[in-house]
Amino acid sequence: MRILVTGASGLLGLNLSLIAMRHGHEVVGWINTRTMRHAPFLSQTQDLYDLGSIADAVDAAEPDLIINCAAMANLETAEANPDLAFRINAQAAAEIAATALKLSVPVVHISTDAVFDGVRGDYSEEDLPHPINVYASSKLAGEQAVAIANPLAIIARVNFYGWSLSGTRSLAEFFYNRLSEARRAKDGAPVNGFTDVFFCPLYVGHLAELLLDMVDKDLHGLYHVVSCEKISKYDFGVSIARKFGFDEELITPISVKDSELQAVRSLNLTLQTTKLEAALGRQLPNQSQALEAFHAAWKIDLPAILKACL
Repeated sequence: MRILVTGASGLLGLNLSLIAMRHGHEVVGWINTRTMRHAPFLSQTQDLYDLGSIADAVDAAEPDLIINCAAMANLETAEANPDLAFRINAQAAAEIAATALKLSVPVVHISTDAVFDGVRGDYSEEDLPHPINVYASSKLAGEQAVAIANPLAIIARVNFYGWSLSGTRSLAEFFYNRLSEARRAKDGAPVNGFTDVFFCPLYVGHLAELLLDMVDKDLHGLYHVVSCEKISKYDFGVSIARKFGFDEELITPISVKDSELQAVRSLNLTLQTTKLEAALGRQLPNQSQALEAFHAAWKIDLPAILKACL
């Protein structure tokens, strides 16, 4: 199968591309500005801001499946550039989905748990979203636009972590990098961890496998594709420290309200996974399984493997 992966230099896009290749699939990866001359798959530059070029570019790629991982995902950048965020996260997504329908090609659109306000948590796919920042609003607009443009699309709300091309794209990498630096410097520089922010992060490799399984099962519609188990961001950091042998005392428990972040954050983005578990016939990975996979990837030096794609 020939898979078109948009956002192929991103955390999910690159890991997904490599995993798809291990399954024997051919990958065409779309990137924006980053060059990946040594990627083991065909990488092409595609400006998703240019909406008029998307349909022809998809057609030329001749995909059997499209997985749209591309997004403006940085909350602060989206807050400062709302028009660009909506163009990439909603309008371009709809154009990709519409083209997939026209070509009779299945499409997976990646959304986010952040479409909820996080007031109560434990959200199901039936709960009404309520985004509280520009990024989340643009992603919800993307969900809605994709569903209208292509009723057969899979829309996956996700939260994930893993090793990335830059080494700085996930919360797990943040904790790993800061704690590693503190150990090398021996200065005990503290790292903040939010005790009042809860989520259900999934290891990116598990997410990639689940997305491919969902396509194989011929699923359609909206699904929560996250871990079956919730955790606070503070406890997440502590679990990283323990797994890698860092000093967990360096992680300072604080409230997000006391941070200097500009964009508003949702406090409780825990999601129910029962719908997808019923469709796949199995439980989604828990936090221990996700962390074990993240550590196993480090042991085989996946960060170096990813960087070799540059």
